[in-house]
Formats: sequence, C-alpha cells, structure tokens
Amino acid sequence: MFKEKLQPFIDRYDEISKLLSSPDIASDISRMTELSKEQSGLGKLVEKARLYIETSDAILENKELLGDAELGDLAKEELSELEPMLPKLEEEIKILMIPRDKNDDKNIFLELRAGAGGDESALFVADVFKMYSRYAEQVGWKVEIVSTNDGTAGGYKELIAQIKGEGVYSQLKYEAGTHRVQRVPDTETQGRVHTSAITVAVIPEVDDVEVDMKPNEIRMDVFRASGCGGQCVNTTDSAVRLTHLPTGIVVSIQDEKSQHKNRDKAMKVLKARVYEAELQKQLDETAGQRKLQVGSGDRSEKIRTYNYPQNRLTDHRIGLTLYALDDVMNNGNLKLVIDPLIAHAQTEAIQEAGL
Repeated sequence: MFKEKLQPFIDRYDEISKLLSSPDIASDISRMTELSKEQSGLGKLVEKARLYIETSDAILENKELLGDAELGDLAKEELSELEPMLPKLEEEIKILMIPRDKNDDKNIFLELRAGAGGDESALFVADVFKMYSRYAEQVGWKVEIVSTNDGTAGGYKELIAQIKGEGVYSQLKYEAGTHRVQRVPDTETQGRVHTSAITVAVIPEVDDVEVDMKPNEIRMDVFRASGCGGQCVNTTDSAVRLTHLPTGIVVSIQDEKSQHKNRDKAMKVLKARVYEAELQKQLDETAGQRKLQVGSGDRSEKIRTYNYPQNRLTDHRIGLTLYALDDVMNNGNLKLVIDPLIAHAQTEAIQEAGL
C-alpha cells in the first residue's frame, strides 16, 4: 500500500526533530548541520505525505458514512472533493521520493567550445551563450564570464562562465553534450545550409572539502596574455596555466590583468573539472546497472539540433521537436526544452525505483 511507504519518511523526520533538540547534538556543530540538512531535504516530502495520509483516511471515513440517512449527502460531497486530490498528491510524492542528486543545488561552470564548422561554430558558441544568459536572467540567476578565447571571425572558440543561483545544476545538467546547428552562414554567398557543432559541459562548482588536491599535484605556468593589439595586449606574464598532474587536466585563464586573480579563477575551474572527472569515472563504473539517464552527459553525444531554416529545435534523447527556435534562442525561453527533459528524467527515476 502506498501509504505504508510514506511512514518511514515521517518517522525519520520526527526522529531528527528529537535529535536536534538534544543537548548532545547542540554541542556538535558538524552533526547538527548534517541532521538539519537531512531534515530540510525531507521537509516537502513529509508535508505532502502527511496530507496524503490525512486525505486517504478522510476518504475512508466518508465512504463509511455514505449509507447514513443524515450524513450520506455530506459525505458524498466531501468525497467528490477529496478523491481527485489523492492521485495528484501521489504523483507529487513519487517525484519527491526520487533520490536527490547531491549536486542539484550547486552553482555551475558552463563551458562552451567550438567544434566542427570553423568560424560558424565559434559564432554559434556566442548564440548559445546568449540563450543561456537570457534564460538565467528570467529565473534570477547571475552569470559571470570566467574566460574567453575569441573566434577569428567573431564569436568564441571557447567560453567558460560561472552561473550562480537556486538549483542551477538541477536545471542545466541535461545540457551537456554536442549541440548541432544547421543554418546559412553570413559568409555563404549561394544560400547553402551548413552544419556545425559545439560542445557544452555543465560542471558543478565544488568546495575544498569535496576535492582534495595537494599543492605538489598542481603545476603552475605563467605566460603573457594574448590580446587584440594596441592597449589590449598585456605586457606582463599575468596569464596562468594550471595542470593537475595525476589526471592531466589543464586550465588556462588570462582574462584578468592580475596574475593572482587569474590563478584564483583557474583553481576554481580546475577543482570543478577534477571533481567532474571523478563523477564521470563513478558513472562509467556503474553504467551496467544504471538505466536512469537522459543522455550520458558525455560531451561527444549529439543531444540537440538547431535548424534555423525550419525554425526547428530537436532534442534527440527524448524525441522532442519544437518549431519555436527563434523563441528559445532570442528570448531565452529554454523552459520549453528543460521542463520536458526534467519530466522525462523523473518518469524514468520513478519507474526504476518501483514507486
């Protein structure tokens, strides 16, 4: 019975409440923080679970009163209100029962890189970044460019941005992979449609506790930042390249004039990439048992096509086709894509959990 599955969550929530009021826990800040976090994570589920049990019990009580001469009509009226609530609550609870991704609440580093298609690919990096920036603006996130490598004809060969806000990773984690664009480039004189591609990486930001990197594992090289000529050229060795020796991961940052600032930025990105590499390793090891994934998060996987002549956007993982490409790209209405992806992932998770 579904109701019986809910009781352990309620019992655990009540148990944590008692523990948090204990003097022993009050003196242990680390344990108190851990318990508070667990209780907070259970809060919405327990609230819905209690409402579900209350509604379910009320339905049974009213059904018993249907044959009563005085209260039968009132019971029938109550049932007409209560019974439609139950399936809706059940679906909401199933979603809340899905094991949470520990990175869902984290800020991210968004890395966009030009791929096949040369100049057109670099221009598309700029267009996709504009799309994400406008979506971020809509939902109240803050976007900060960390590093750029300009394209020869505009756009970017590479762009790294940090996006901060509520639930950023949970919303954007399905964006990782290869994004393909089909359109007529400005430089095309005969009106032919060209196909090019970019890769998107969505990397959760991490703190020092989550990534243990020893100083002797990191090599730092400094070099002169490249510029566009004139006053833009940096005349000091302010650009920084960090190499994580155990993994071979390299990060170069040159956007700031200060070597110290470039190093700080590079270190944050390096930690995030090392963390992501470890996550990917764990996913690869459990891939045999793991059915749940909307795409693999692999940067080589083609996840989406943007067809400008047809105003069409297709997400290949869930078979989603929208004829609203201009709205997504120009207005940042990425919700049209993100919501179906999240819904699909939740459905898969519910099935896998046997709820």
